[in-house]
Amino acid sequence: MKIKALMIPDPITISEKSSITEAIELMKINSIRHLPVVGKNKALKGFITLSVLKQGLVQSMIGELSLADLIIKDPITVSPDEDIEIAAQKIYKNKIGGMPVVVRNKIVGIITVTDILGAFINMMGMLTASSRIDVVVGDAQDSFKKALQIIHEMDGDIISIGMTANRKGPKRTYYFRLSSCKTDIIKNALEKEGFKVESAID
Repeated sequence: MKIKALMIPDPITISEKSSITEAIELMKINSIRHLPVVGKNKALKGFITLSVLKQGLVQSMIGELSLADLIIKDPITVSPDEDIEIAAQKIYKNKIGGMPVVVRNKIVGIITVTDILGAFINMMGMLTASSRIDVVVGDAQDSFKKALQIIHEMDGDIISIGMTANRKGPKRTYYFRLSSCKTDIIKNALEKEGFKVESAID
């Protein structure tokens, strides 16, 4: 999935000449936590977050701190044609809540951790009525294929499959999300073939 499919296009922006109070009010009115700072022709000048603004508000009241002093001058950005995984990695590695989406340094959108989480929840089918079965699968060549076959033979309708990240050891846990069903039959069939079922939720 491309970032352009999830990003908020034509986001609300602010000029670096605006005040801290104006930026906070703009965020409050529109229920947002990030603002791209733009110049002429929507050229990206920086990025500002609500948490930074709140920290700077008190200082601005007792000194000469301005919005320009709080702007992240070289924010981490992404392109609308990059994969959503790239945005997720950048947000996670840099511990940020959102990023401007740019084309030739012109702001075209914004993507946040909420957008990415929503896409993940949607892809995993977490908001639909479903069941789940968590199976420990070894590294034998046909182990995963065998687990899939058993689930299908027991009439398990797979919506999505997740798995644990790479880790030491030959085994990993696969999370099979299924259309709503009774999982006892599937669990018993898997265990009969030597699989360890960590969890089964109807």
